[in-house]
Amino acid sequence: MPPEDDANPPSVPLGASPPPASPPPTREEAENAIRTLLRWAGDNPGREGLLDTPKRVAKAYREWFAGYEEDPMELLQRSFEEVEGYDEMVLLRDIRLESTCEHHMAPIIGRVHVAYLPRGRVVGISKLARVVDAYGKRLQIQEKLTAQIANTIEQVLNPFGVAVVVEAAHQCMTTRGAHKPGVTMVTSRMLGAFRENRSTRQEFLAMIGAPRATPVI
Repeated sequence: MPPEDDANPPSVPLGASPPPASPPPTREEAENAIRTLLRWAGDNPGREGLLDTPKRVAKAYREWFAGYEEDPMELLQRSFEEVEGYDEMVLLRDIRLESTCEHHMAPIIGRVHVAYLPRGRVVGISKLARVVDAYGKRLQIQEKLTAQIANTIEQVLNPFGVAVVVEAAHQCMTTRGAHKPGVTMVTSRMLGAFRENRSTRQEFLAMIGAPRATPVI
């Protein structure tokens, strides 16, 4: 029977990056791993066109996975209470999503719609977009990403309700495997008034419009 700590590992706090399984590799180790993948693909990492590819890919990974360095909950800490009693919906529509499938490490490209009903305070709209990036720029599945965005906004801002809809194309499905280009996956998370009040939910869905095909870029 496994020790108690192994049977019930501590959960990762909402918004936090999961602890690494071991100390992160050095930049040199990362570049060597990329050279191995180039050989696995059937090419020669020593040829002219690929000489700097390991360095470029390692640098790109820092950008694509920058979300591991961000604390989404911290991004929402600063809010504003001088809103003259405003309590109607706040909606940020068509936030570009750039993420990576954790199963095949293929791009996920789409957009996110985020809305909340403020309870006496609002947050800068750029912070909502940054929360999307903080979770998006990690290895993800869309269902988890959608829930993470909504749950974080609810926990930090304590609004009357939160709604998140994600529309995205998954390159792991469009360029390999099923090979179904043009397919868009839509996920949603409704909390508080958006889940409990049909008219509030319908107002949000009307404001974002019907899910549209996401261009594959």
